[in-house]
Amino acid sequence: MRHLRTLTALILGFCGAAAAGAQGMMDPTRPPGGMAAAAGDELVSAGPVLQSVMLSPGRKVAMISGEIVVLGGRYGSARLVKLTESEAVLKNGPETTVLRLFPLVEKRVVGGAKNSPGKTTK
Repeated sequence: MRHLRTLTALILGFCGAAAAGAQGMMDPTRPPGGMAAAAGDELVSAGPVLQSVMLSPGRKVAMISGEIVVLGGRYGSARLVKLTESEAVLKNGPETTVLRLFPLVEKRVVGGAKNSPGKTTK
């Protein structure tokens, strides 16, 4: 009987520790805070979000806010007019929207090709 109480206490202790540890974990599939704003329990996006780009010789496809759009196809009332490995361009009448795959990353050229170390010019 004494062993049964000890075993029960150990099991309850392990269950409590596991539950406490699970409460601090975040959902790894949730988009970064800059891409969507939380409203209650659901996420509300500020606009279309480029999630993925798939380029092959025979097909060019973008995943925009969960919707697959082929180059030349429509996303809502806009048309996908340009697609590169990191951005998609939507055109809706005179309005043009550029969606970037990594909107918070800015590319910069570091140093010039002429004076870069390791290169010699003749």
